[in-house]
Amino acid sequence: MSKLISVCGIDCQACECRDAYLANNEERKADIAERWSKTYNSPISAQDIACEGCMEGEVHFSWCGKCPIRACAVGKGYQSCAECADFPCETNSWLYEQVPAAKATIEAHR
Repeated sequence: MSKLISVCGIDCQACECRDAYLANNEERKADIAERWSKTYNSPISAQDIACEGCMEGEVHFSWCGKCPIRACAVGKGYQSCAECADFPCETNSWLYEQVPAAKATIEAHR
């Protein structure tokens, strides 16, 4: 894939979490954490706003360790859901209801 995307198809290059982390912008990380905490009804701290990209580097957003989509793809040795014959599936359908652009990205890479 020429574009840096997550396992599920989210555009890592356009991700504000990744951008703020790479820029080491503490004020922006705090703002993102506050907004995302409200949006996702989950406590997120500025320290959680750290990611080099879903399948890049060693630093990943705190959710990545819990993400069932990432766990599934990594467990199968895939870089993304585009490689899976079962796409779309029960594991990733919840995300594509909320982020249809991610599904479209995967479909474009199949």
